[in-house]
Amino acid sequence: MLRKVLLVFLTMCSAVALLFIASKNAVGDHVISLEEPVAFRISVIMTIVLFLPPLIFSFFNRPLINIINVVYQSFIVLTFIGLMPIGFMIPNGMITTLFSFIGTILSVFSIWSIYKYRSTHA
Repeated sequence: MLRKVLLVFLTMCSAVALLFIASKNAVGDHVISLEEPVAFRISVIMTIVLFLPPLIFSFFNRPLINIINVVYQSFIVLTFIGLMPIGFMIPNGMITTLFSFIGTILSVFSIWSIYKYRSTHA
């Protein structure tokens, strides 16, 4: 159980770090920037709130909750995968691509650990 919670928490930290990187390299007027601290703070809080369901679901070992958790985290994986090509399109985007790759790997390992934990404790 600790592995499941830790992987979801590390994925959340990766997403928040990705927000910091994206706001540091802001290229336009309509993007998140560190110059607007209120909007940036709202984005960080929204990211943390969106990661609360898989973090809470990681504490339980019921089959239905595990299925919901896997589906929820699959959307997170798709989001990180979608950020990879965007990192190639922006200036200094290799760090964005790197962190989205790390987030994808952490999310996939998190989904795998849910499956592995479920199969060993069934």
